[in-house]
This record gives sequence, C-alpha cells and structure tokens, in this order.
Amino acid sequence: MKKLKNIWFVFITVMALSILGACNNEEGKQEKVAPAQAEETAVTIENNDTTQVYEEAPTKAISLNQHVTEIMLALGLEDSMVGTAYLDDEIYEPLQETYAKVPVLAEQYPTKEQVIDAEADFLYAGWKSGFSEKGIGTVEELEALGIHTYLHTSSSMNNPTLEDIFTDIRNIAKIFRVEDRGEALIEQMESDVEAVRAKLPEQAEPLRVLVYDSGEQDVFTAAQNFMNELVTIAGGQNVFGDVESGWTTVSKEDAIERAPQVIVVIDYGSTTAEEKIAFLKNDPALKEMDAVLNERFVILPLSAASEGVRAAEAIKILAEGFYPESFQ
Repeated sequence: MKKLKNIWFVFITVMALSILGACNNEEGKQEKVAPAQAEETAVTIENNDTTQVYEEAPTKAISLNQHVTEIMLALGLEDSMVGTAYLDDEIYEPLQETYAKVPVLAEQYPTKEQVIDAEADFLYAGWKSGFSEKGIGTVEELEALGIHTYLHTSSSMNNPTLEDIFTDIRNIAKIFRVEDRGEALIEQMESDVEAVRAKLPEQAEPLRVLVYDSGEQDVFTAAQNFMNELVTIAGGQNVFGDVESGWTTVSKEDAIERAPQVIVVIDYGSTTAEEKIAFLKNDPALKEMDAVLNERFVILPLSAASEGVRAAEAIKILAEGFYPESFQ
C-alpha cells in the first residue's frame, strides 16, 4: 500500500512539473512571437508626382548623385546601400570612411542592368535627370520592376530653402525608419548655421555677390537656386537673385552693370577654380569689375553648393569670404 502511495506521489509530481513546463513554454513562445507581431507600419511618401508606399524599410538602396549620397551616409544608412554613383568631387570628409564601404557602380549614372544586377529596391536621385530615359529610366519603368524611387525635392524647385532640405531629410529618415537620426542631423545643421550667423556683422546693406559658374562668351550664374539661399544667409545679396530661373546665362554687360563686390567661383570639373579666376582677371570686360580689381573671390565646391548636408559648411565658407574680419 505504501508502495502504491509512492507511485501516485511520483505521478502527480511529474504531471505538475509537466503542466508548469508547458506554461513556461507558452510564455517563451509568446516572448518569441512578440517581435513578429510588432510589424512595421507602412510609410506613404508623395514624391515626384507619385505615391510611394513602403511596407518596410529598403535594404538595397542606390544613391545616384553626390549630395544625396552624403545625406544617406550622414543618416548612417551605409548598411542599407548596395551602391552609389556620380561624384562631383571629393566626398565630404566626415563621411569618407563610411563611403568607402559602399560600392561605386559608375562614374555617372549606372545602367538599368547594373541596378537590376544589384537587386536594388530603392533609388535616390539628386537631380531629375536620374529618372529620365537618358538616366536610369522613368519612375514608371522602375516601379514596374518593383523598385521604389525618391527624387530630392529641394533640388527640383526654384528658390529652395534650408527647410526644403530638412523636408527631404525627414522623408528619407521616415522611409528608412531612422526618424531620430534625421532630427539629430537637422538640429546639428541648424546649430552650425546659427553659429555662423552669430558672427556676421550688422550692416545696412549686404554685399553684392556674383556667382560665377563658368562661361567665356557669357556668364553662367546662379539666379533662384540654392546658391541664392546660401549667399543670403551668409550676409550677401545675389545680384541675379531677381531672375526667375535656377542657373541662368547672362551677358557680361549685365554682370558688370550689377556691380558685384564679391565673386563666388564654383569649383568642379576639368576647369579649376584658379583657372576661372585667371580668366576673370584677364577678360577685357570682366576684369574692370570692382570684385575682380579688389581680388574678392570666394571658392566654393559644387558639392557644397548643392542641397545637402554641407549647407552649414557652405554658409561658413561664404561668410568667411564675405567678412573675413569677423571670423579671425
């Protein structure tokens, strides 16, 4: 009888432990299932006359122009990139280490075949030419291949402002689910810009500034593009800021008539900034401008002049060139 009681005791103990173990297993299963249940919320972005819906963050992105490449790297998205393209000059120094981790697909735009081979799920263009028949292909063609697209809005409008760049940064951060990084980047840029503004002298009129991109017969200059914003924040007045265009061509006579006090020379391509300055100094007409006679030149890399993360740096370069005595 005693033996029978012992058997029942063992049986009941085993059953109790089994039930307890099953409960623990269920809890373990629930813990493991929980992350899967917290599915990402779909993100909807209106861009380039299309509505893009992102069920999840892209994992195989390609950036197609330097300033948008730098935005992605500044957001820490290099691990979500399978390629970059189209450098204007050296990548921004703080981003060079992470840039080296991402394959460079082409000196200019990659082919559609290269994009497909990379299994890209997201293309980010800085300029409209990226999503054209002469570029990678149209947005509709790429969408048919299952590839999301984003066109940098601030590079595709007249008179873009810093706030327009911040909107692009917020959109990209939202698409990749890194909103906190986006806000941190914007706050840093705002802080850097304010630090420059604080050093600008108070004066009745801003310096008159001519932006010289290129041109020997005429002058290719900035009108209502991002240079207008950069020059204004840095304490200058773009002498062709009233022209309703982005980049525009003006006559030498018009440039001389606007009497610029400073010339911003855009540095890029095979013609160096020094060669451009030498041309201005030797041209029979342009060399008579006060800015040339006084050798008031400020050299600005094209990559810094674009609508990207270098905006604060560009403003600082300009402000230091406009008012060197305030930044000593």
